[in-house]
Amino acid sequence: MFIIIGLKRKDIKMEDKKIKRQNIYKVIMLVILTATITFMLTTMVMYNKFSSTYINIGNTTTSTTGTTKSDYKDLVKTLEAFKTMIKQKYIGEVDEEKMVEGAIKGFVEGLGDPYTEYLPKEEMTEFTEETSSQYVGIGVYLTNDKTTNTILVIGTMNGSPALEAGMQAGDIIEKVNDVAYTGETMDDAIKVLKGEEGTSAKVTVLRDGKEINLTVTRKKITVEHVSSKMVENNIAYLQVDSFDSGVAESFKKQVTELVNKGAKGIIIDLRSNGGGIVWESTGIADLFLKKDETILITKSKTANEQLTVSKNDAIITDIPVVILVNEGTASASEILAGALKDKYPNTTIVGMQTYGKGVIQTLYSLSDGSGLKITTEEYYTPNHNKINKEGITPDVEVDLTKNAEGKYETEFDKDAQVQKAIETIKTKIK
Repeated sequence: MFIIIGLKRKDIKMEDKKIKRQNIYKVIMLVILTATITFMLTTMVMYNKFSSTYINIGNTTTSTTGTTKSDYKDLVKTLEAFKTMIKQKYIGEVDEEKMVEGAIKGFVEGLGDPYTEYLPKEEMTEFTEETSSQYVGIGVYLTNDKTTNTILVIGTMNGSPALEAGMQAGDIIEKVNDVAYTGETMDDAIKVLKGEEGTSAKVTVLRDGKEINLTVTRKKITVEHVSSKMVENNIAYLQVDSFDSGVAESFKKQVTELVNKGAKGIIIDLRSNGGGIVWESTGIADLFLKKDETILITKSKTANEQLTVSKNDAIITDIPVVILVNEGTASASEILAGALKDKYPNTTIVGMQTYGKGVIQTLYSLSDGSGLKITTEEYYTPNHNKINKEGITPDVEVDLTKNAEGKYETEFDKDAQVQKAIETIKTKIK
């Protein structure tokens, strides 16, 4: 079973404009899909569950690392000594479960790899749920308004519980179930808003200076990660914001409709797309490449090159393609961009240098519901170009522009990167 989990956006440390075209942090919870949490990794592989005790984690790795049981016995003795000393001397309350989690996290962090980490049960559940395009929640977009330290509603999904309850863009969420929250505690509010399908939450919003109490009933929400439209000169524009489950099929449906309507060029917007499920990315590449063409090359510690190839004959040929990228384009997005750049002759990359996340993690699910993910592979483009820590260099480099107020122009008709993509396509249309 394959699964994806996320690289936390805080690890990227980019300017707002490099994260989202709209210059905002979208939050769609589970409840609300959290854009501040999710910057998707390349891919994870769920293996058979193994014991969740600390010592058994060590024993499990012994067979592949050469670490002896004796080494871990010494480690356990040391930890036991620390625990005894803390219980005897520490003046505060002792939560042994959190201490164990902290010890495991510290052990893994000692590798110095930002992608290898231990996930406690709650984090494991949250991250694995991010692979699905379906969430249980209220269907609202939120941002932390740092100027006012408030939780600002910037939009609601069509047909969502939030919309049905009367929530509007511009509302400020003050309380959830009569508990007050601020922008700084938005993550806490998100956790409270999570819940089972059919359950309700009381949400107090501030609108035009008046407090309004809304009762919102949580339900399953399907998130569409592909949007498309036809723009000038019969150019198809498709934006893919994440490679979650079902994205490849959605992209295929939408791009086919646009081609059948007479699209003469295709723009694929992968800006600020942090990746996701690898086969969703390779599934899109498959639409453009001949059968058995190389899409992806991976290398592990113990294996030579492994090839991922296209499974079907191309359904899109000869049509010029421009791929939009920026500093937030990473992981599975780089796989797609690299594959088309190398193997689809009529491809042009426009934008800024991509993030450079070219490694794959394996996720081991532990019996207590927690998880351990380890960087196990590095991937390359079909032409053996390295991605990790380097990224993909655009053929045409162009950044966003600023308006008179010093803010980046992100409206479609003023977006410098989009307009350059359209301009580039026009020169290639037959």
